[in-house]
Amino acid sequence: MKSVMHEQLMYASYFAPRGRNRMYVLGQQISERYLSPLDRLIGVVGAAGAGKSSLIKGMFPGLELTNDDEGVNLRPLPLLKNIDKGFFTCHTYHMDMRFELAFTQIHVLADAVKRALLQGKRVIVEHFDLLYPALEMNADVILGIGGEVIVVRPNLFGPFPGEIVDVSTKTLQYRKMAHTAEDLTSSILLKDYGATLTFGHRDVHHGFVLEYPTLIDVDLKDVEKKVKRIIDEGVNVCYSDEGHIRIGEDSWACTGPRTHVRNTEDIENFRLLHEIKFDAKSESYLIIGLVGPKNENLDGFAGVGYAATL
Repeated sequence: MKSVMHEQLMYASYFAPRGRNRMYVLGQQISERYLSPLDRLIGVVGAAGAGKSSLIKGMFPGLELTNDDEGVNLRPLPLLKNIDKGFFTCHTYHMDMRFELAFTQIHVLADAVKRALLQGKRVIVEHFDLLYPALEMNADVILGIGGEVIVVRPNLFGPFPGEIVDVSTKTLQYRKMAHTAEDLTSSILLKDYGATLTFGHRDVHHGFVLEYPTLIDVDLKDVEKKVKRIIDEGVNVCYSDEGHIRIGEDSWACTGPRTHVRNTEDIENFRLLHEIKFDAKSESYLIIGLVGPKNENLDGFAGVGYAATL
């Protein structure tokens, strides 16, 4: 019997953090808080680069993903390998619908998932919204990854995968803007002000927080102008490898290289709070940047130093 907490779960939302390591940790936390051993079908939705694979790896350590970040795709699909024999050798399977539909008809994939579930196996399906119409059953848990990580436990009345996709798609654009703006800001702080590369990251709605152990002698209005100048120049931003991005001709270390805008001019309404905030709890100094629509609470700094912490 599922726990009362699981039965009463409607909707949980977390900041979608930058970087693989923090996404791994969040995945572990979500697994501990919201998954039951009786959950068999886990649906994951979100656009490319949102961090779906990293979250899954955090939730299910050791699970062999069929589409890892190095571009290695397992063939044949393990879920289909022994289906003709009538048994499944593993307890947990992973499937990326967007990739598999290029090779296998949807009704074959839906039938394989149903047969695995009947044998008590667990199946994690990326892009679950693509499988749902043929499967004709909702997941035990759906995870939506965009600007936030959403956890829902659907019932007969929803929510349905398409609804979670709509929410995730709308919020991801601001996460990408904030991530790129954060790297532009930290690069200016390093190059022009000698700021240390040793700094932490926090999360805030439609923005970012850089956390430094010591106070930096910096004019944040000047930093803001320099970042806006790069944004206005329309500099290309692209994935380089799993540890770096390229901003124009420059290489920059980044632990979330797939979660960026394609060009700096895609960043909307960038601004910095012009005062460095001191967080007495962590004894650290915070530089806060925002993108997108104005927010009276955040632009006026209503407790960002604490509320924004993951």
